[in-house]
Amino acid sequence: MNKVILMGRLTRDPEVRYSAGENSMAIARYTLAVDRRFRRDGEATADFIGCVAFGRQAEFAERYFRQGIRIVVTGRIQTGSYTNRDGNKVYTTDVVVEEQEFAESKSVSDGHVGQASMGAPAQAAPSPSAASADGFMNIPDGIDEELPFS
Repeated sequence: MNKVILMGRLTRDPEVRYSAGENSMAIARYTLAVDRRFRRDGEATADFIGCVAFGRQAEFAERYFRQGIRIVVTGRIQTGSYTNRDGNKVYTTDVVVEEQEFAESKSVSDGHVGQASMGAPAQAAPSPSAASADGFMNIPDGIDEELPFS
């Protein structure tokens, strides 16, 4: 089984190109900085992992992803190789994105330097009126009729 789940911050805005031809397809490339679990000499370390998304996933990345935001990516590892201009063989490893989503709210991400708006395409999540000490959102009175479950 080839399955990868990553959570990290975008190192820069996604680079999006479109394939040639009649049925062109968006191809987005971006790099995630993924923190390592253990620190080396008291310093945080990260791995920088290349990701590539195709079609609708690439269009979503182009529209909503910006440098510094935290996202979660699910996909598969794909390896390859090519010969560069100097005649040297170069080996590549990328995560081919199958699913991608935001890993934090807009209000949290706006607190980070260099981040842009990352609003959801359809509607924004309701902002909590006040979080209780246990970290859960207090649900306002009278909202019961609007919930999709009871």
